[in-house]
Amino acid sequence: MMSHSACLATSTMNPQPQRWAVWLGACLALVLMAGCQQFVIISYLLGGPPSIEPDFDKETGQSLKDKDKTVAVVCFAPREMLLEFPNIDDEIAAQVSYRLAENKISICKPDFVRAWVDAHPNWELAEEVGREFEADYVIEIELSSFSLYEGTSTTLYRGRVEADIHVTEMDDSGHGDRVFSKELALAYPLHVARSTSELSLVKFKREYISRVSDKIGWMFYESYNGDQIPWSN
Repeated sequence: MMSHSACLATSTMNPQPQRWAVWLGACLALVLMAGCQQFVIISYLLGGPPSIEPDFDKETGQSLKDKDKTVAVVCFAPREMLLEFPNIDDEIAAQVSYRLAENKISICKPDFVRAWVDAHPNWELAEEVGREFEADYVIEIELSSFSLYEGTSTTLYRGRVEADIHVTEMDDSGHGDRVFSKELALAYPLHVARSTSELSLVKFKREYISRVSDKIGWMFYESYNGDQIPWSN
């Protein structure tokens, strides 16, 4: 069994300043256009952007941020998906883990989790991962579809993913109980596809996986109404 050294304490990184910058820029633009509504917007500027409670907290009454709680993240991708996108499962699991750590959630190190999964390809239950790493929660990401181009186009990028997100809570005896499930569907950019002449496929894939990890992460930590403003195009 892995020791707690396989888990990371909460990160000191704080994503709040970046969110504030995006929110502030959007609000300032709206102030110039909104006329009599500018007073409402100014109140947001003074009081801060309205936050959104994580789905996990809202539905379970629990929080992954609770003291002394650790979280392991695993991702499953079908064989045919892995043939087209090798290591997509590892990439998404790692990015989601880092997002959680940035938002003060203690995680089990993604490299350790990946190594265990590679050594145990026949694992079936999330509680097996939870027992191995002495985690309090295991987040499972089950990918069902993943693509990077707009339809059949080879000149336009638009990432799409569909997945099911599950959380298993471990008890003191090493058994787990699934306490949360959520469907994920995300197209990015939100409104307009991006030309392949603007950036390489490798860079777009990295950017899209970052957006996917944000979307999953927001199920477990506080987000803000302005967070998706940069995602339009």
